[in-house]
Amino acid sequence: MHSTDAQPAPADTDTRHEVSEPTMADTQPTPTEKPGRRSTSHLKLVPPTLPEREHLKQAAEQYAKMLDKSRPFTRNELEKHGRQLLQQLHQPEGYLGFAMVMIGNFFWKRQFLALPFNRRMLLLPHCLKHADGCPADYDEFGLDCERCGACSIADYKVRAEQLGYKVLVAEGSPVVLKIIVSGHIDGILGVACLNVLEKAIDKVLLAGVPSYAIPLHSGDCKNTTLDESWVWECLDKYEPLESAETAGYVPLMRAANRIFDQQFDEVVPPLREGRTDADPYSPLQFTDTVARQWLSHGGKRLRPFVTLAAYEALTRDPEQPPNLLNDDVEFPLAVRRVAAAMEAFHKASLVHDDIQDNDAYRYGQPTIHQRYDVGTAINIGDHLIGMGYRLVSQTRKEIDPAIVADISDRLALAHLKLCEGQGAEMRWNGDHVTQLTPLEAMKIYALKTSPAFEAALYSGLRLAGPTDQYDTMISQFSRHLGVGFQILNDLQDWEEGEANKQIAGRDAESCKPTLLLALALEAAAPHQRTEFEAMLHDQKLVNGSRISALRHWYVELGVFEKAEALAEKCRSRAEALADETEPMALRQFLYYIIDSVLSRDAATPPAVVTLQGLGSSLLPVMAHPGRA
Repeated sequence: MHSTDAQPAPADTDTRHEVSEPTMADTQPTPTEKPGRRSTSHLKLVPPTLPEREHLKQAAEQYAKMLDKSRPFTRNELEKHGRQLLQQLHQPEGYLGFAMVMIGNFFWKRQFLALPFNRRMLLLPHCLKHADGCPADYDEFGLDCERCGACSIADYKVRAEQLGYKVLVAEGSPVVLKIIVSGHIDGILGVACLNVLEKAIDKVLLAGVPSYAIPLHSGDCKNTTLDESWVWECLDKYEPLESAETAGYVPLMRAANRIFDQQFDEVVPPLREGRTDADPYSPLQFTDTVARQWLSHGGKRLRPFVTLAAYEALTRDPEQPPNLLNDDVEFPLAVRRVAAAMEAFHKASLVHDDIQDNDAYRYGQPTIHQRYDVGTAINIGDHLIGMGYRLVSQTRKEIDPAIVADISDRLALAHLKLCEGQGAEMRWNGDHVTQLTPLEAMKIYALKTSPAFEAALYSGLRLAGPTDQYDTMISQFSRHLGVGFQILNDLQDWEEGEANKQIAGRDAESCKPTLLLALALEAAAPHQRTEFEAMLHDQKLVNGSRISALRHWYVELGVFEKAEALAEKCRSRAEALADETEPMALRQFLYYIIDSVLSRDAATPPAVVTLQGLGSSLLPVMAHPGRA
């Protein structure tokens, strides 16, 4: 996939206790590397006439017939296919986004049409309605179009609901993947502008979700149009297949979800099993009750998924096509308990982190220390840590005790690294922050963000057998993944608008030791640095004025571009390690994790919506900046 000079560790080399820290080379963007956030607006043009659109669409259908459908393609692979198609047709580069959508459509169309109607979602945008004078009201399920009929939304929405579709009238949102993982639907028929569809490629297609998209003719979000016949080509068509064609990770995501939604009492038994107290919030049961509730609700459950997927990649029958995985894929109790332990440690760190950062909300609800008090929250966080180690130790009768010991040791090391990183961040806050270098900032990131990925990945692989050949890869891959993820979170902290529900520059306002701040300090000339430090310490700058000043400095010093290049460097190095990893199933999983975690939108908080036909069964999910 990518050229690399990474070498696998010798089988007899034990590197698992080495702390792989960033070096000076890690803080220098590579000039030849592509920027991590290049502008793509010029690549999202829609052919202006229906004959032109039909021509490109038909060509994409023929092109897709030649593609390997055994696995979903990455975003880079899809872009490569789009460019190749445009070159064959002698079409301008500006149609790249449109070509990518068309190729994706015909890659997935047969598998989408094979889904029963009641396993499909119709996703429609608000901007399809007549913005001026739309008489439809919003109810708890979105636009109430059935009694209106003034625009095309009603035609699609009513017919889809008659067939059994779930219908969502909203902009494309990460919550769609959450709904799919919850098991309510298996595929999407979506109408959206190319800007929204670009994000959907990262969120949905990579996971292996059969989808078919109809691009809007423009992205101006007001009285836009579409090729309506393209909707009807799929909306009421059902063409069953004998078997799926493409491997995907949705079954494994659903398996991780089931641990907490359906199997929780089996996997995470109460501390006081058999106790008959009527009140679960009695003094003796309160801590365990609240901790278990906190563990079982909220979050993306990424770490348990990583553990299950890593284990599955090494235990899969090499002769079995990966697409034979289905929703009833199940794991031994010991494996599920270790996966649950990953989430217990993560949730414990969030409780403590919320106290240290004085955050008021988590997953759209008051944080534990806000709901109760700081002392109670500290105790619940500590309880979750103990719960995590207990879950691992409970597996010792089912699996080799040496495996249990190795996983416990790796978890303890991850715990220590996380505390070192959090402690360093707190020590760098305040007056000391002006001495921060990019290297120090990246060391903090490596310690704070990477250990959780590393522990989850290692545990899944170790449950499957010896890991000697993977030890160096696990450590280095997790470092690049974690650092890259945190850099992208820093950049997102400065993005404004509806997609980012947080206040822009929040971490900068509190003078946290971020890489962006360190890059600015490093890039500033002596006279600039004096002014910059004075601005940081000026107590008169309030109500966002410091954020405005910081944004000016970051733009002038090229900080955003440098950070984007460093994030891309992390991605490239993680990909290089994946390139050298065997077997293929594990390599493909590493590629998927890179594309998912190092997506620019990976930490965008999902909108809170209610889905027609699901009602209150879909809990609101709010992501927290800086955490996956």
